[in-house]
Amino acid sequence: MKRFFAQLSFNGKNYHGWQMQENAHSVQAEINEKLSLLLGEPINVVGCGRTDTGVHAKEYFAHFEIENLLIEPEELAGKLNNFLPQDIAIHRIFEVKPDMHARFSATSRTYRYYISKKKNPFLQGLSYFYHVPLNVSEMKKASSFLLDYTDFTSFSKLHSQTNNNNCKISFAAWEETGEMLIFTITADRFLRNMVRAIVGTLLEVGKGKMKASEIRNIIELKNRSEAGFSVPAEGLFLEKVEFPY
Repeated sequence: MKRFFAQLSFNGKNYHGWQMQENAHSVQAEINEKLSLLLGEPINVVGCGRTDTGVHAKEYFAHFEIENLLIEPEELAGKLNNFLPQDIAIHRIFEVKPDMHARFSATSRTYRYYISKKKNPFLQGLSYFYHVPLNVSEMKKASSFLLDYTDFTSFSKLHSQTNNNNCKISFAAWEETGEMLIFTITADRFLRNMVRAIVGTLLEVGKGKMKASEIRNIIELKNRSEAGFSVPAEGLFLEKVEFPY
């Protein structure tokens, strides 16, 4: 069997995340269906990770296996784009070594959360409109504390099926560009709802509802109820996935 990677992007507005599930439309199900039709046999693509309902991906990777690919990968990518809806785009398909895995071979993932400080109809569904005045310098200070910890139970969705809640965060920072406020975070893995819970908690710091140093207490208590609210999915993008090649 030969293994191929597909690099793609998608607007998550119309999907219940990447992962296939009963009675809900997913990006994975859409690609499985169209790829199977094109190749004339059942194909199951394996993604680089789950995404929550409504979350977007500027860069996403998935792999699939087939005994004999009878057309060139570049041609397959073009044909697949013609089959898929406008909110999913295949950028390239390429062969990889049989042991390369879209999820388990990834070394890091980068997410960005986009906050629009002014109402903008052209950013609707692609950012979180949040016009409350914020102390961004305190939010920056609070986000720097994230790098000192590995157990992020306090920012994990309750009753998830993960073996542990340990993640190694290598970067976490805020930046302001015009009317946009953007949070970027990179880690080896992320828990369900983790980024949205972190952003919501940092917004509480920005509003003055808690001090920057209280982030340490929240993390150490390992209790989701101690953290802030989860921001809406529409502002969250998977931006980059790194592999050892």
